[in-house]
Amino acid sequence: MTIPELSLVTLIGPSGCGKSSFARKHFKATEILSSDFCRGLVSDDENNQSATDDAFEVLHFIARKRLASAKLTVVDATNVQPEARKPLIELAREYHVLPVAIVLNLPERLCHDRNQSRPDRDFGPHVVRNQSQQLRKSLRGLEREGFRHVFVLSSVEEVDAAVIERQPLWNNRKQEHGPFDIIGDIHGCCDELEQLLAKLGYAKNEKNTYQHPDGHKVVFVGDLVDRGPRIPETVRVVKDMVDSGHAFCVPGNHDIKFMRAIRGKKVQITHGLGDSLDQFKIYDEQNSAYSRSAAEFIDKLVSHYVFDDGKLVVAHAGMKEEMQGRGSGKVRDVHKVSGSMNRNGGRLRAHGKVRGRQCGQASIFMQTESEHFIGAGTGSVQKVIVALDAAGQTYQQRQYRRQNARLHRFSSFNSAGKKNEDRIHEIAGQHMAAGTFSVLSGTRILSRLNQ
Repeated sequence: MTIPELSLVTLIGPSGCGKSSFARKHFKATEILSSDFCRGLVSDDENNQSATDDAFEVLHFIARKRLASAKLTVVDATNVQPEARKPLIELAREYHVLPVAIVLNLPERLCHDRNQSRPDRDFGPHVVRNQSQQLRKSLRGLEREGFRHVFVLSSVEEVDAAVIERQPLWNNRKQEHGPFDIIGDIHGCCDELEQLLAKLGYAKNEKNTYQHPDGHKVVFVGDLVDRGPRIPETVRVVKDMVDSGHAFCVPGNHDIKFMRAIRGKKVQITHGLGDSLDQFKIYDEQNSAYSRSAAEFIDKLVSHYVFDDGKLVVAHAGMKEEMQGRGSGKVRDVHKVSGSMNRNGGRLRAHGKVRGRQCGQASIFMQTESEHFIGAGTGSVQKVIVALDAAGQTYQQRQYRRQNARLHRFSSFNSAGKKNEDRIHEIAGQHMAAGTFSVLSGTRILSRLNQ
């Protein structure tokens, strides 16, 4: 059984089916929240059914704290009734984790015999019978209730042979430590992209794919298509780099709209989409319907990435901190938010943590001290290049940068205010002068690098 590394696991089964033993075998003691144990906490008696409501109030409270801290959580209770599972599904959605159901659907007689051997289980066979009937009524509807993964074990042999593997979320690239070159909205300006890549030290290898000799990787921040003069070529450059492992890419709202159009969905042909469709129509004639491959590539892109032990998060649109590194449907759809809805930016805390600073349309989140954010101390950001809106959309950027240094305003809107902002600009200016960090608009990036 493969489960997401960050998930809410709900054990389901009648009394005596072995849920607690199963949980102890496969999960850490700190990951397991037992309803019986919570009854004991609130009443000194794990079998005191009159304390059930209070026990589940405690259980749900602890589950909230664990999920908020991005900790896998296992709920050990019968959970055979839909009304018992519903609040757990809601908890998973609230904290943007994937709900998993593991069902122990063992024979009633076996469960009853086990209960009779335990002195603390002095109830009759009708209890197990009712629970088993409720379970069987629920089996087919678990996915409709909202469980993303459902595993059903129907015999002792299956339970004993079960193995659980924890799978990292698609956005988890914490083991990647860079260096990274982060490039924002290209919008079909392939000539400028190739100049930028060459300036950063990338060159085409024997497979005609851009690669850095020192192992740098590009992180493309979406909006590859629309507006520019060489849109299909842009997508090909990025796709080839991602497919060969020399780059990462997250989707932008323009990319998703283009994908939907290629797949025949009804969309408005606005904001440069017509340019993409026209150019791909011509390009497809000589490249075997490449637009389909481009749409498939975009469809497989991950909404955001978490790099460098969680110190760097890259997404296309503004993303709340509690959504970063999570895997719910709402998190996966964050790239569908239009950049024009998110240009007011996020907030930089006094101690330097970024909740979600919006740079034009691309967003970069750093979970380190602000000095580390601009290149002093973390290997992944010794040199970060942010090229935004290569198509020349610099009006929004001018609102967020100081004219003298042409820096985006990584500013603070808290009690530290002006002092913190000035400190960040002071350090950023030093690193720009040393050539270790640059944040520039797309139309300025090449001239600034030349300087």
